[in-house]
Amino acid sequence: MNEQEYAGFWIRTGAAIIDSILILIIILPILTAIYGTNYWISESFIQGFGDVLFNYILPAIAVVIFWIYKSATPGKMATKLIIVDAKTGGKPSTGQFIGRYLGYYVSMIPLFLGIIWVGIDKRKQGWHDKIAGTVVIKSNKSKPIKFEYKM
Repeated sequence: MNEQEYAGFWIRTGAAIIDSILILIIILPILTAIYGTNYWISESFIQGFGDVLFNYILPAIAVVIFWIYKSATPGKMATKLIIVDAKTGGKPSTGQFIGRYLGYYVSMIPLFLGIIWVGIDKRKQGWHDKIAGTVVIKSNKSKPIKFEYKM
């Protein structure tokens, strides 16, 4: 793992912004169709089951599925980042991915300190990474592939 470069706070923030924009493009029209334009100015925290489904349940499922199949969300793929097991450098288990997602809540509750920790930690791990035993690294996929030709 020493040859891998850990992904820092700002590139991971950029990936999260990309993911947030993609999610908004999908859920804004759906929630507007279900609840109307007053949904966006309502003072109620939760408007109903559709609100919970499209704002919390489906995004969580989508993120974990992307992690399981690609080791990255679309934002991480766009910024050439992948999530790997902190000990082996290999693909994390499904349990690690689920623990990592739940770890986001632990990371965010105390004023986002667990997210900010990425900028402080020597391995660029947030609390969610530490909980799950993962690290985010810059992917080698962007490097050119070397071919050898032998006769």
